[in-house]
Amino acid sequence: MIKQIKYFQAVVRCQNFTEAAEECYISQSAISQQVQALERELGVELLKREKRRFFLTPAGEFFYKRSLDVVRAFDSLCTETARVASGVEHELTIGYLKHYRGNELQQAIAAFRLAYPEVTLHMISGSHEELYEALRTGKADLVMSDLRRTPSNQYVNYYLTKGCFYAEIAAQSIFSHENSVTMELLKNIPCIVVAPKAETDHEEGFYREYLGVQSDFLFADSLEEAHLMVVSGKGFLPIEFKHMPVKDESIVRHIPILWENKQMYCKYYAFWRANAVKIHMEKFAVLLKKNFSTEV
Repeated sequence: MIKQIKYFQAVVRCQNFTEAAEECYISQSAISQQVQALERELGVELLKREKRRFFLTPAGEFFYKRSLDVVRAFDSLCTETARVASGVEHELTIGYLKHYRGNELQQAIAAFRLAYPEVTLHMISGSHEELYEALRTGKADLVMSDLRRTPSNQYVNYYLTKGCFYAEIAAQSIFSHENSVTMELLKNIPCIVVAPKAETDHEEGFYREYLGVQSDFLFADSLEEAHLMVVSGKGFLPIEFKHMPVKDESIVRHIPILWENKQMYCKYYAFWRANAVKIHMEKFAVLLKKNFSTEV
């Protein structure tokens, strides 16, 4: 039936039986017979035929839209099954955020290698959008990232931890002696964000909407560059920690960022595709979560 569904999709997509037949490398009469066989199997009319034209029935329109997901899931299942048969399941690619600073990932990798020495781990880093794209396209099997989208049923969203937001400010700043800050207080100081050039608009939109940043933005290519910009007095850096950071306060200070008298925070998850066959992703995520400290 999957082939029949694909033939039906081709007819709808091309809006023409002849072109659909050419695309599928079969004859026009054959593709017409396959679509009719699909209709008999379902017991409903998918296409309303009028002379040389046709249009989708309500049932046909519903079936077409839902069948797109079915075919994608089937193709993904076939791909993953082939990967299992070829032994590729013994490789796991993990993605993590470029600005990640903790030791939890290192500890999880060490524990995973000890428990599953037969699995080869590959690591990639990127921005939130780069990791999402790597996961969507299959270049990463599991990514550790913040949650910026409404959770999707296409992915497993495995909660790891949360980090509270602090403003990293130069010790010489007029705000360095504050016990807490708000975006209203910092509205005249540029906000420094680590982001690739292609994502500056997206990141600015996120920080304005999520943190309520009111000031201008400055962008850094790396976390180290962002720290140096702060020390140079060019602006403040929103940064997350699970616990109050211990730093040399003669250089910078980390001040809690509040909204409505509560410290703002960001949740972090491990994500992987829900239809993935690999059994080791959840095992790695469990090890990762165990290595995160007690919640703040």
